[in-house]
Amino acid sequence: MSAESLTRFSLNTATIKRSSLIEAISLTAHSGLGWIGLWRDRVAEVGVKEARERLDDAGLRVSSLCRGGFLSTRDPRARAEALADNRRAIAEAAELGASELVIVAGGLFDFAGAIAGRASANQYPVLTAGEKDLADARQRVAEAISILVPEALAHGVRLALEPLHPMYVADRAVLSTLSQALDLAEQFDPAAVGVVVDSFHVFWDPALRQQILRAGRTGRISSYQISDFVLPLAADSLLSRGYPGSGYIDFGTMTRWVTEAGYLGPVEVEIFNQHIWDSPAEEVIRRAKQGFLSQLQPALSSLS
Repeated sequence: MSAESLTRFSLNTATIKRSSLIEAISLTAHSGLGWIGLWRDRVAEVGVKEARERLDDAGLRVSSLCRGGFLSTRDPRARAEALADNRRAIAEAAELGASELVIVAGGLFDFAGAIAGRASANQYPVLTAGEKDLADARQRVAEAISILVPEALAHGVRLALEPLHPMYVADRAVLSTLSQALDLAEQFDPAAVGVVVDSFHVFWDPALRQQILRAGRTGRISSYQISDFVLPLAADSLLSRGYPGSGYIDFGTMTRWVTEAGYLGPVEVEIFNQHIWDSPAEEVIRRAKQGFLSQLQPALSSLS
């Protein structure tokens, strides 16, 4: 594999979930890659200071830090806790040298409760009519973002709003389309709030090209994350991602649109899949590289 053709490849630590932060840094560097996407739980294994030292020693740059968000709650105490956690996430991103902090908006009900209720659908909360108001939930997210923007600007970190597939609107993200994410982002300075184009979550959108180009016109694309949409869906639909080329996403077309929009930054491979997580990390990285080169690199090369 040509090292030059992989210069924009970023390995998100979620793709090799069983690897510790130290292992992930070592594997990424030894694979000849220059970028890594971090999750906060992995960073917490050693602390932000040591993580930054390890990254610098390995010569790696951080494409994004995941994640902040879950700002849609109605409960005042939970809201205060969420804002405090997002402030910590902004500071962590700055210390790690990550210019983009991925923000997952939050759903109609508490995410922790959603995780606890995995064993039975009957354990999910029953919402009143008023609690199902999506517009109201999105407004709460917008208000929280407005509170966090000054902090983000002060730290040189951009809040990267990530729309999630509509199947996650109840428990994870009331922002389901790139258009909705941009409607919110455009209320603020482009240096403070951008958007994430995640192939798994947005490939289905008939307005995708229009919205990607819209994001590009004001420099709002914070991150381009890739994984394929595979069938059959896993019991936990979040784990229905695969290597690029293993499912149903047209990466060539999407990548051309992202590049036409002016995005020339790192491309994160972020795969949630139990079988892939259970595979040797070296094999996962090798196959992720193959998928990147076959599915994306031709489009990247033709328009860069």
